[in-house]
Amino acid sequence: MYHNPVLLKQSVDDLVTNPDGIYVDCTFGGGGHSREILSRLSEKGKLFSFDQDLDALKNTIEDPRFTLVNQNFRFLENAMLMYGISQFDGVLADLGVSSHQFDEAERGFSTRNNAPLDMRMNVMQTLDAKKVINEYEETELADIFYYYGELREARKLARDIVHHRKTKSINTTEDLKKLFSYLPPHKVNKFYAQLFQAIRIEVNQELEALKEMLVQAYNVLKPEGRLVVISYHSLEDRLVKRFLKNGMFEGEQQRDIYGNYKKVFELLKSKAIIPDDKEIEENSRARSAKMRTGIKV
Repeated sequence: MYHNPVLLKQSVDDLVTNPDGIYVDCTFGGGGHSREILSRLSEKGKLFSFDQDLDALKNTIEDPRFTLVNQNFRFLENAMLMYGISQFDGVLADLGVSSHQFDEAERGFSTRNNAPLDMRMNVMQTLDAKKVINEYEETELADIFYYYGELREARKLARDIVHHRKTKSINTTEDLKKLFSYLPPHKVNKFYAQLFQAIRIEVNQELEALKEMLVQAYNVLKPEGRLVVISYHSLEDRLVKRFLKNGMFEGEQQRDIYGNYKKVFELLKSKAIIPDDKEIEENSRARSAKMRTGIKV
């Protein structure tokens, strides 16, 4: 079971402006957004969808206008050149981890189940959560917990893990959770959510992949093409917001020869769109979603 697509109508309303156009869904998953996009396209329209998870291939759509690409969206530009296409009318990315990945216990994404430390979205890659926890240096672990999990006690957490693994390998999600059994009950759920998020982001290089995808999306979009991104935590949203504003992730905003700030996108709406109460009630994972849409200048 894949998650219900978040902000489905709003995102596709923003995305599809030309029924004859060519579009990209960077995060196919269960195919909810892709099916909605196809419903808006004419017979001339085309949709290319990306997903690195082999399980997602089972959800492919039998439609001559549709192509499913089994790759990480960070390879967007090169993959599309293989199909002889260099420009698109719109790019959509829903950055949420699917319910399917959380619910498959053996994948190790969820804090609810005891499972091998894995957390790989692409099961063919060699780096997994077990390797991160058992082989990374203490300073590396501390940085991951602090920057990706926004955990203030990151140094202590890293120190506890390194001390424990000297005598016994940490192989499962339960092994990891037992190290922090001293936490008060009212802090446990939020703490484990932040900890697992940090490890997952490192395993899958999520923020680096997001940066690469955003830059490539700009490159492949036609003038006035649209980039729609749905993010689920502040780390992602900050990158998306800054890139849509000035085409950068850090440093000083560029100016043109007249001293005006250089724009790469016009924001369709000045503030992020969030799900309404009805959608959150029907789908609790929509609660943290934020959608931003940029029109290429």
